Amino acid sequence: MSPEIIAQLAPTGVLRAGINLSNFLLVTGRTAEGDPQGVSPSMAAAIAARLGVAVKYVPYPKPGELADAVDTGAWDIGLIGAEPQRAEKIAFTAAYSQIEATYLVPAGSPITEIAQVDQPGIRIAVTARAAYDLWLERNIHKATLLRTDTLDSALTRFVDEKLEVLAGLRPRLITDLKSLPGARILEDKFTAVQQAIGTSRKNTAAAAWLHDFVEEAKASGMVAGFIAQHGVQGLSVGDPA
Repeated sequence: MSPEIIAQLAPTGVLRAGINLSNFLLVTGRTAEGDPQGVSPSMAAAIAARLGVAVKYVPYPKPGELADAVDTGAWDIGLIGAEPQRAEKIAFTAAYSQIEATYLVPAGSPITEIAQVDQPGIRIAVTARAAYDLWLERNIHKATLLRTDTLDSALTRFVDEKLEVLAGLRPRLITDLKSLPGARILEDKFTAVQQAIGTSRKNTAAAAWLHDFVEEAKASGMVAGFIAQHGVQGLSVGDPA
């Protein structure tokens, strides 16, 4: 292992991994010691093992807060959705996993497909600074995005204000559907959130090494194994780069 890569990824002697706690597919529980468990922490632990150092999890309640901390020295790698806004400061690997994002509409809605959503008068409830919110910010031009702080508050606003659309990850929307008689989830997706591993752009050698590690993890079945191990549905292995 190159000393340069270890110096960039573990400057304190351990790999500090920024973990997004709000992604319920990638973080599915806690250990007895309180550390996050799931596909994302398992990927971080595998990277630390390959480097020959211990892993220290640095949890964040929201992905935007994790991304904002990229050059503060708080974490060495961050496991979040790779979006262009974030990539300005973070060097991302290709996705190790991906999650479909789509829309839920209320009972009686005339909306039947994705293309009908971006129209004047359509109000979309969305969780602020989620990866799919960043996509919507770039691509929604006529409809109105109404942002909330959490997944639960997005659902509450959708219901209380009788909004036309709720945006979210398909697995979460399937859960929300149970409390919304007559509501529907659109069959198509507006994007697939690319869950990747990033490091500061100044870590050029480390970024290249992480890219190769992720491609190997996908090809070898490691990522698929973590998905199966943690019993996650709605998460698939990322495409080869």
